[in-house]
Amino acid sequence: MNVFDLVISLLSTTLRMSVPLLLAALGGMYSAKVGIMALGLEGMMLSGAFGAVLGTYLSGNPYIGLLMAIAFGVIIALLHGLLTVRFHVNHIISGIGLNFLALGMTTLLMQVIWGSRGNSPQTASFGPILPVAKGSFFGLLTPITLFAIIAIVGSRYIFRRTVFGFRLSAVGENPYAAATAGISVNRYKYIGLVLCGLLAGIAGAFLSTDHLNLFVREMTAGRGYIAVVINILGNYNPIGILMGSLIFGFAEALQINLQGYGVPSQIIQMIPYLITIAVLVIAVRNIRAPKSIGQHFTESR
Repeated sequence: MNVFDLVISLLSTTLRMSVPLLLAALGGMYSAKVGIMALGLEGMMLSGAFGAVLGTYLSGNPYIGLLMAIAFGVIIALLHGLLTVRFHVNHIISGIGLNFLALGMTTLLMQVIWGSRGNSPQTASFGPILPVAKGSFFGLLTPITLFAIIAIVGSRYIFRRTVFGFRLSAVGENPYAAATAGISVNRYKYIGLVLCGLLAGIAGAFLSTDHLNLFVREMTAGRGYIAVVINILGNYNPIGILMGSLIFGFAEALQINLQGYGVPSQIIQMIPYLITIAVLVIAVRNIRAPKSIGQHFTESR
């Protein structure tokens, strides 16, 4: 492979690897904006990936699978809301617990439905919007990739131009002041979580019905946790999240493209995590999280 082909391969792989990170991190942003830590992103993504394959397997239509991915992601998000908003469970404990629940649930259902603990059968997958080969550079534009672009633009508009966005931010900054202004704080917390589960579910669907065409046990491989880091790096801002997603997408692309060049596999596998640590060390001092994130709120009756 010559240098030009290597650069094109690295660029296209970077864009492709960035999409699920971008969608999951955007979902985490909506959760953080209403004051709820989104450590359950891994479970939402994994459930979405499984739901996408299950829906596609049953219907033969990846769009039905996408709807099921959204449903699965939202269910996990609402469970997170029930635990943190209703029962005031620690956000970290709730998120990590739900990640383990999603892992166990998907493994069990895979065994029950397909008789396998490793992977599902192959299903239909999304093709490119343009009439080109899926593996080509322009073949990267699939329906979910297009949605990711719209989600970035739409999220920026929501938080800069709409009353709905201002209310979401107000709930995360000072829920008591927001309640005094007549905002139903808990309702907006659940809305933020639904949007989080929706986007994380679509991120999971990208992995299983766009990137691949089957579900593999633990196929998210820590991407949900990396999405949390991207949120911090991006300062809970859509454009910052886009930049952070591209950085980590590049790390994954570098990991993939270095295979076969004689680089020890252990070093290759460490690349995304080394970049995660480096980014946190460099950027964490300049991060301003919503003031009430991780705190509990009791709505007066």
